[in-house]
Amino acid sequence: MNDQSTISRADDLESQRPPHERIVATARSLFCRDGIHATGIDRILAEAGASKMTLYARFGSKEGLVRAVLQEEGADWRTHFFDAVSSASDDPRERLGGIVGALADWFRGEDFTGCAYMNAVAEHTKGERWLRELAAAHHAAILGFLGEQAAAAGYPEPALLARQLLLLIDGMIAAYMVSGDDGVLAVAERNLRAILAQAGG
Repeated sequence: MNDQSTISRADDLESQRPPHERIVATARSLFCRDGIHATGIDRILAEAGASKMTLYARFGSKEGLVRAVLQEEGADWRTHFFDAVSSASDDPRERLGGIVGALADWFRGEDFTGCAYMNAVAEHTKGERWLRELAAAHHAAILGFLGEQAAAAGYPEPALLARQLLLLIDGMIAAYMVSGDDGVLAVAERNLRAILAQAGG
């Protein structure tokens, strides 16, 4: 099968998805790549091949669509990250030591645009409570996972260690998004080892 046939098949499969799913998929791509404020509803609908009636019936507003996009983006990111860390080793301590490696492939991918939540908060006024609540829920899920791993590894303060690791992860994402420099990974690896060593257990 040639490349053109593969593209046509993918386009056919995409067109068979329900309109609201096409809207979310298109919005995810455009919001992450170009920004939320820079992406208008008309552009999303045109690229998704969907109607305004579908959008407003399903999501109510652009804000509702942003909520749906962030929730889906966050769920997918957490699934990939949690799976990557969990599969790094059978040993819980070695799993935590694999955090930088679990992020490296994402960073180096062609579609890396940083954290959708960080980008969204940066674009909006800081008083947008609904947006901060979504970001907080995303962070809480990551903290829960990291805390479970730290407890399984026998660290004496798993909740504190989870917060230290999340801060490292957020810093890595922001630094790599700005610089695109693989040196970020080397520094993050050293910091990770220092955090885990200091945590004891």
